[in-house]
Amino acid sequence: MDILGTIAPIFVIILLGWAARQLGFVPTEFLAPANRLVFYIAIPAIIFRSVSKASLHQEFDIAVLAVTIGAIFAVFLLSWAAAYLIGVADGGNASGRGTFVQAACHGNLGYIGLAVAYYALGQAGLTKASIYAGFIMILQNVLAVFILQFFSDRPEIRGNRRVMLQRIAGNPVIFSSIAGMVVSFFGIPIPKILDQSLQILAGMSLPLALLIIGASLSFDLVRHKLAATLGSGSLKLLVMPAAGFAGFHLLGKDPQHYLPALILLAAPTATLAYVMAREIDGDTELAVAAISVNTLLSAAAFVFWLQVAG
Repeated sequence: MDILGTIAPIFVIILLGWAARQLGFVPTEFLAPANRLVFYIAIPAIIFRSVSKASLHQEFDIAVLAVTIGAIFAVFLLSWAAAYLIGVADGGNASGRGTFVQAACHGNLGYIGLAVAYYALGQAGLTKASIYAGFIMILQNVLAVFILQFFSDRPEIRGNRRVMLQRIAGNPVIFSSIAGMVVSFFGIPIPKILDQSLQILAGMSLPLALLIIGASLSFDLVRHKLAATLGSGSLKLLVMPAAGFAGFHLLGKDPQHYLPALILLAAPTATLAYVMAREIDGDTELAVAAISVNTLLSAAAFVFWLQVAG
């Protein structure tokens, strides 16, 4: 596999989205509706179509999923402890600590993780990644809401379980992955018209998602949040995939079985981290800085981990 030749074009498209916004081709008003289109329609279409056509007995490996979830939870605990040190060094407050933990654990699976899995591993890699993504996103949302509520100073937010349930039930990526697994498990046929419609939507999902990611990047706040940004990036892009990689090797798994999961573990901070920080009393400035820097750094991280995994 030409790893650099596979990863570089993905980030060329991301940078193209950033340049298009800087030059005025993509106005700010376009981003919100375009993001909703991708998040609620296009990405769920490609996930549902990929998973529904898969053989779960062949594509799903519960041991790989267990290691992946274990790696995420381990980094969650590590970043929770590190948040106190980073908060002091970076002048952060309690809400900043919650956002730091979220930035270190909440990966951009739908927009970047699945794109890298598809362009690096093909349709088979996308299918496996889509299956694992559904489970991982449930965990990510639970951990993100919990930690933001834990560090919140607002009584109406702390301990509000309804927020967590809304985040999980209202996530179209989780829903589409589970729906695809149900269709696959029971062998429910998909009408040709619906399948071709989903194929058209799927074709636009990943390129448009990458352009939107690029257009959403902002580096104005990085210097004010440098320690926390680099700390979260190190945990997300290095420690988390390293933990997963070690677990896969201890179990003797072949790269073809665990690479989709490893790619998801190496995905940068999700753009949803900003939305959740804004809604659940987090540090929105840190969220923007972490998303932007970690997205760019993930290009090198993906190349590194794909090279290491062989």
